[in-house]
Amino acid sequence: MHPNLPQLADIRSPAFTQALQHKIDFKTKPLGSLGRLEALALQLGEILGTETPLLTDPQMVVFAGDHGLTARGISAFPSDVSWQMVENFLAGGAAVSVFSRLNKLALTVVDCGVKHDFLAGLPAGAQRPGLLVRKVQGAENGTADSSEQPAMSPVQCQQAMQNGMDIVKGLPGNALLLGEMGIGNTSAASLLLARLAGLDIEVCTGAGTGLDAPAVQRKTAVLREVLAFHPDAKTPLEALAALGGFEIATMVGALLQAAAERRVVVVDGFIATSAVLVAHALQPLVLQRCVFAHRSGERGHEFMLQHLGVQALLDMGLRLGEGSGAALAWPLLQAACAMLREMASFESAGVSEKAQVQACAV
Repeated sequence: MHPNLPQLADIRSPAFTQALQHKIDFKTKPLGSLGRLEALALQLGEILGTETPLLTDPQMVVFAGDHGLTARGISAFPSDVSWQMVENFLAGGAAVSVFSRLNKLALTVVDCGVKHDFLAGLPAGAQRPGLLVRKVQGAENGTADSSEQPAMSPVQCQQAMQNGMDIVKGLPGNALLLGEMGIGNTSAASLLLARLAGLDIEVCTGAGTGLDAPAVQRKTAVLREVLAFHPDAKTPLEALAALGGFEIATMVGALLQAAAERRVVVVDGFIATSAVLVAHALQPLVLQRCVFAHRSGERGHEFMLQHLGVQALLDMGLRLGEGSGAALAWPLLQAACAMLREMASFESAGVSEKAQVQACAV
């Protein structure tokens, strides 16, 4: 465990959980009839430590970075698409931009190591609305090619995680939605899954941005090479530095900080879950604070969710990334909280004791 990382406490209290479950059970409905929304309400109440949870100032943060491994042809798109999509986020035209506006989510994009200068031509010290430039030293061109050397040094990895922690410390609200952008980052996520879950790289590797079957085979062969090149990168932080990305490392720091502050963390898809995979290996209690938005159409995501022992809210074949799935799942979290706060109990609604017993026996 790195000494600067937050130490997470167990947020569960049997007495509080029992009281919360009792409140859910005696809402004006048959027992368990709201299905998994009830389990979600229970989790949100536990995270926020209240029987009347209210989600405030939700923050969608999209972490962006480039990957040197793209030089090996592991993506259907060139790395230039990373910075072009960041510009699309800032212009409000991307899916995550649209869904964030729809759900009133504040959207921030973080340049963790994109091969582009987003502040070029601006006066010294000037900033762009909605953008945080948090490149670590030496990250101007993204990570190194992990088939030839570690993606980042241990110092760079540590700095990226610290950046993520510092970003969250400066954000309002009690909910963080994780998004990402980076051509090549499905490869980094697949590598982390293979190494940290002990799975063969073939079951961890999918089409990413849209590779055909022969291209997926070539991608898998390159990733097998990368794993063989880094046999000693076994601990979570060693694996993250050797195989990961600046955006993933920054996300690890962000979600650990959010978890320490008892914010609700809404995890998007394959790449965002790879950050949880690392964080969980460091601090297993991080899962108490995480809501998994959806099961991605990217092949390895199902194995990540299985490894973590969690179930996602939606299963719609999404594989866009950006935080788009997290934004789409957001209304379910709002509904779960509203149910706890506003739905009547049998007693407050004046429903007879006999009807209560019958409803709870259904």
